[in-house]
Amino acid sequence: MKKRINKSERKFQYAGRSQQSGQKPKDLNLHARSQWQWIWTKMGLLSLCILSVSIPLLLHLFSDSIDLSRPSDIGLNHTINMYLTPGEAVRVGVWHTVPEHRWKEAQGKDLDWYENALGDGSPIFIYLHGNGGNRSAPHRIGIANVLSAVGYHVLVLDYRGFGDSTGEPTEAGLCTDVLYLYHWVKARSGNSPVCVWGHSLGSGVASTTAVKLLEQGKQFDGIILEGAFLNARMETNKLTEHPFTWFYWKFPYIQYFLFNPLKSKDLNLPTDENLQKIQTPLMILHAEDDHLVPFASAQEIYRIAKKAQNSDEHVKLVRFDGALEYLHNGLYKDPGLPNIIREFMQSLMT
Repeated sequence: MKKRINKSERKFQYAGRSQQSGQKPKDLNLHARSQWQWIWTKMGLLSLCILSVSIPLLLHLFSDSIDLSRPSDIGLNHTINMYLTPGEAVRVGVWHTVPEHRWKEAQGKDLDWYENALGDGSPIFIYLHGNGGNRSAPHRIGIANVLSAVGYHVLVLDYRGFGDSTGEPTEAGLCTDVLYLYHWVKARSGNSPVCVWGHSLGSGVASTTAVKLLEQGKQFDGIILEGAFLNARMETNKLTEHPFTWFYWKFPYIQYFLFNPLKSKDLNLPTDENLQKIQTPLMILHAEDDHLVPFASAQEIYRIAKKAQNSDEHVKLVRFDGALEYLHNGLYKDPGLPNIIREFMQSLMT
């Protein structure tokens, strides 16, 4: 007959084997648990790596799927799309958003109406975006909406090689596009002030274009630089921005390697040198927690511009507390930004 082993005997035998092997039951449980924790940790890290690559890739593909010729499809109901030809075989896309108080009047209007609206006396901003994506990026739309709400016209340009603009992006080409847009606006704006807003890479394009305008005997009425770097040669590896950088800011170089139209270009765009020649009223906007361009760059730009213009009134630096977590692209969310812009524009009129 087989001997029946009860539960207590099984427990005793198991304990005996564990003691013979030098391990207690509790030790075995801890060991098994630590193994599972390590497996889950590895799976979590792997998932994080996959997300850090796949999400920007999917968002990049999504942004490319937007029909940029139809801004109304993404809620811009007082914006029109147009195309300009600054060079042979080059066509650049531009959105023109009218002041918010004219949105009802703008419904159903054609390009001629929008062109004529530029002469209504309201200030006009040419917005120059950063490197990556196109004019439909959320933070770019955010700035356009803020400027429109304050009562200004906004023209958002996709440089050649960006968005649905044709051509090959180069430093000279980018500046040519902006110069062409500036002269196009001035031919229709009457006495309205025309300012430029450059963000990140756009700050270098703005300052370089401002110098080229001076060589033509012209100038912007005001310049705003947001998240500005000293020069592109120093910051080439930081031209990594994306509308959703907030999600993968700890992996900024993913954007650089995947979607950077200018990553193989030899850029200079020397904002530090340009500001030594410019006497145009200037406002610098920068977040303390900017993860792509350190706040120290804004401080140095301010020092250079202030020395060049020898004026505390014409050069302003606006610091945004790092606790607000605006990083590189989020300044448009600040509730105080409209008043900051309004005060700057009022200073131009005095």
